[in-house]
Parts: sequence; structure tokens; C-alpha cells
Amino acid sequence: MCIRDRLYIELFQGTPLLMQLFLVFFGVALMGMNISPWAAAAMALTLFTSAYLAEIWRGCVESISKGQWEASASLAMTPFEQMRYVILPQALRIAVAPTVGFSVQVVKGTAVTSIIGFTELTKTGSMLANATFEPFMVYGFVALGYFIL
Repeated sequence: MCIRDRLYIELFQGTPLLMQLFLVFFGVALMGMNISPWAAAAMALTLFTSAYLAEIWRGCVESISKGQWEASASLAMTPFEQMRYVILPQALRIAVAPTVGFSVQVVKGTAVTSIIGFTELTKTGSMLANATFEPFMVYGFVALGYFIL
């Protein structure tokens, strides 16, 4: 892995998502461009998620034993063919659980995006609870929505 990739991963794994949201939303505005809360949330969540998924998937590929690489090389496969036909099918099976687990964390992390004005599930629930004066029912449905996701 090159230094550029390592720096990217360290930067986005080492800083809180809330700070990244602020930097994207207000930093782009400082450069004189308007960005909607939705676009800022999407950009920050994409940068944050890609750093973690890169490490998850790299670890899954590296977990495939050296013998698999050597066996596919002995069949005169190119590195692309080795990756496509031998390594990735095995690595993807390993990657499913951590990828789904992290995806659940990202969905729960979207609640933080309300801080920059993006109206997501928790923020919508809060607005409904204030309007209907039935917070237990509203937040019960919000919790159910997160559980279903």
C-alpha cells in the first residue's frame, strides 16, 4: 500500500465523523462554493466509509493463504486472473460479515448528519415528536426503522 493510501486511511479513520462533516460542509463554503447538507453528508460519509472498507477488504484479501496465490500462479494465471478467479471469491465470503457489520454502524452514524442540517430519520422523528407530543410512539417507530435497516 502506498503512502498516499495509508495517509488517507489514517486521516479518515483517525478523525471523528462529526469533524469530517463539519470540514466538508463549512470547508467547502469557505472556498466560495455552496453545498447542500445532503451533498456534504454524502461526501463525508463516503470518505469515512471508504477508509474503513478499504481496510476491511484488504484484510480479507491478505487472509487468503499464500498457497492459493502460488497454486494459481502455477496454473500460469496472470495476476488479474489470480485475483478474479481464485482470491476474490474466497475473500468476498470472508468480507461479508465485517462489511455488513460496518454498514450497520454507518446507518446508525447517519444520525450525526443532522448537526449540519440534514434531515434524516432521527431528526425527522424529533420533529414529529415535537409536533404530535407522542415521543414514545414516534421514537419507537424510529427505533424500529433503524432495526429494520
